[in-house]
Amino acid sequence: MKPVFTMAQAISEASRCLLCHDAPCAGGCPADTQPDRFIRKLRFRNVKGAVRLIKGQNILGGVCAAVCPTGSLCERNCVASGIGEPIRIGELQRFLVEHAWETGFQPVKPKPSNGVRVAIVGAGPSGLTCAAELAKEGVHAVIFEKHAEPGGMLRYALPEHRLSRAFVKREIDDVLALGVELRCNSAIESAEQLESLWAEGFRAVYVATGAWHCTKLDVPHRDSDDILDAVSFLRVAKDDAPRFEKLVGGKHVAVVGGGDTAMDAAICAKQAGAEAVSVLYRRSFPQMPGSREDKLAALDGGIHLLVLTQPVDYLIQDGSVTGVRVVRTELQSADLSGRPRPVPIAGTEHNIPVDLVVEAIGLAPDEAVTHFGGVKLDSMRRIILEDERGRTSQRRVFAGGDAVRGGSIVVRAVADGRRAARAILDEIGQPAGGSDLA
Repeated sequence: MKPVFTMAQAISEASRCLLCHDAPCAGGCPADTQPDRFIRKLRFRNVKGAVRLIKGQNILGGVCAAVCPTGSLCERNCVASGIGEPIRIGELQRFLVEHAWETGFQPVKPKPSNGVRVAIVGAGPSGLTCAAELAKEGVHAVIFEKHAEPGGMLRYALPEHRLSRAFVKREIDDVLALGVELRCNSAIESAEQLESLWAEGFRAVYVATGAWHCTKLDVPHRDSDDILDAVSFLRVAKDDAPRFEKLVGGKHVAVVGGGDTAMDAAICAKQAGAEAVSVLYRRSFPQMPGSREDKLAALDGGIHLLVLTQPVDYLIQDGSVTGVRVVRTELQSADLSGRPRPVPIAGTEHNIPVDLVVEAIGLAPDEAVTHFGGVKLDSMRRIILEDERGRTSQRRVFAGGDAVRGGSIVVRAVADGRRAARAILDEIGQPAGGSDLA
């Protein structure tokens, strides 16, 4: 991860801010990080105040600044974009968080413990945020994480060039510094295990198990080890570079999908030595759900974006993938998603030679979430909420993040964790009163 600003550069960038009244950029942040206010503080050299505001509103402010699509959120609403370039809000936010780490400044301090215990299932961004918000109010939050390390997709799937393990660790250290207890290798995956939490004295449970199950392309032939899901592919890239280089080196790789995960997989493959990488997407470039920045980065990296191209089968010989059978599409009236519907064009089927396929067409919660007795799920195994504050169909069980939304962006998982923490505090009779700021 490259450095973003020096202090002088950050203040100079903040000085471009128009200091809008009722600034529209603030409305573009789902986590309510209030960029208008922290930029104002930075502009007038109140650096500690700017950091206090970011971390007080969003304990994962550094991660959000690094990986969230600010160009389609806060920066998109920036008034300065009407007369030039928008303020580089995400980079300013990341700079301030890193400045606090470098100077040893701890901007948020928790209230004294009140003896109340709440369990968090999952140490991804939503679970970490909920735990931090509760800890700030004196609640003893305990996170149960099934993996060996916390962070969820931040730790195991986002490429190192976008979000390094060291960066994630420092952000999680800020959460743990509030008194949050972390229990790794401790999965909660059954109704009995959920019931045991009440026996341990927990007053509420927040389920933030994420979405780790990758949707598979429905094609006639797929019996090959050369067809991988994006999460498994990215985990190898993150944790075992020699193995990953051997996996993709010199090969033609096809990535199916058009979101940020697809772009991550494609860029990682190209950087690790793949001879050619093609992204296959059935709609057009503007309809690709990935951020514009990531799509342009893929193009700059020499990756082929084959839009209006729909895979219909894989070509497999002796267990090895030799190609992808595709058909060209055209866009017609909108489908249920609200986007133009891709329709195959007769007579346009053809083969694309490839050696390896990575499917990145959607994420859903793991089957384990179906074992939580009394928690209602939809047909995609996503947890159904009873209200917008995160309550589920089971009393004192709350949920948020990708376990509810399916695959989504980090800042929305953070927002879910914040809302649920406040609902939990209300439920247990400990209304939030604002934590102490250093």
